[in-house]
Amino acid sequence: MHIIESASLRRSADAALTEFEGRPFGSGVSFIMVSSDVPGVGPDLHQHPYPETFLIRSGRARFTVRDEHIIGVGGQIIVVPAFTPHKFEIIGPERLEMIDMHANDTFITEWLDGPRANPQESSKASGIA
Repeated sequence: MHIIESASLRRSADAALTEFEGRPFGSGVSFIMVSSDVPGVGPDLHQHPYPETFLIRSGRARFTVRDEHIIGVGGQIIVVPAFTPHKFEIIGPERLEMIDMHANDTFITEWLDGPRANPQESSKASGIA
């Protein structure tokens, strides 16, 4: 058994994101806790080789999943299948409280857009030669 104090987890500089990777604790999942009220905040387009499940506790976020755009709201659960390009952004005005559950004991992310994207891999991932 492990008891982990959330204060010991890795946080973003603005404390909007807190990350837990399960591998060191024998857990088969990893997750990110999101807590922010800054509109526009969210990750660039990316995908994972496993499903990601978003548990929206409160607030609103605009999700892009492949070519579909949806507004996720508190009380909803959104499941994005493995190898599916996706992103989200906070739309406010209330604070977004969300847990992003990764069905893997470590984070594996292929960035398809933004400064962390590898243009060569992004072209392969999207089928663009």
